[in-house]
Amino acid sequence: MNEIHIHEGELNIMELLWSNKVLAAKDIAKIIKEYIGWEKNTTYTVIKRLIDKGAIKRENPGFLCKAAISKRTIQNTETNALITRYYNGSLNKFLTEYLKNQRLTVSEILELERIISEQKH
Repeated sequence: MNEIHIHEGELNIMELLWSNKVLAAKDIAKIIKEYIGWEKNTTYTVIKRLIDKGAIKRENPGFLCKAAISKRTIQNTETNALITRYYNGSLNKFLTEYLKNQRLTVSEILELERIISEQKH
């Protein structure tokens, strides 16, 4: 299966589906109109694009939509793309640069240490 890349506008619709499991396209359009201001046709075009990509499954009757890919899968795909694009694919460079500029709490540091410790085994 090819990686599915989700753009910002598409992500709005996917977030709705990840939160609600199944929504009719007309309900997605109403919610998106209220929060983002898109017209129904724009939302339907984006839904169709997501169906074509394999990110959404459509069920009839009622043009019911549900996510065909998990949020975690999309997060991993987009994170890997970001690391490849900006850090030449080096997770170490990304983590080093990112963490240098963060104020981590003690609990966050302990969690990172735990994860690194697990990787050693």
